[in-house]
Amino acid sequence: MNTALILIIGIPLIEIYLFIKLGSQIGALNTILLILVTAIVGIWYARYEGFNTLRSGMSQLVKNELPLYEIVSGAAIAFAALLLILPGFATDIIGILLIFPITRKIILSRYSKKYSPKKEDRKKNYIDGEYEDIEDKDGK
Repeated sequence: MNTALILIIGIPLIEIYLFIKLGSQIGALNTILLILVTAIVGIWYARYEGFNTLRSGMSQLVKNELPLYEIVSGAAIAFAALLLILPGFATDIIGILLIFPITRKIILSRYSKKYSPKKEDRKKNYIDGEYEDIEDKDGK
């Protein structure tokens, strides 16, 4: 079965289940307030971490280095903010894990190792050789 179809059907089912379970424990109004509070606090903290990532990326550019981690981290923060805006507790947990720098670094390092080129592939990306400049007899 297609992974996207499983996610489209599975995530709302999990969220509805968690709404019912938590709502029966703490009440409907408290559940709604908790969803609103997580969305507001999550958006605020995502903005804060986004500015920190932007500042770090600018300092990398000033050092004439490619801010690759900052670019990926910024995309993860934007995705985390989207998850926090969506109503639900499972998406909030995933969003919170992506917002905090420590857990974000662990998650991103796990996936970067999975998708990085192997050592054998990196050796094939260049050609080793020598060259010499040859001038014409006319000096051109």
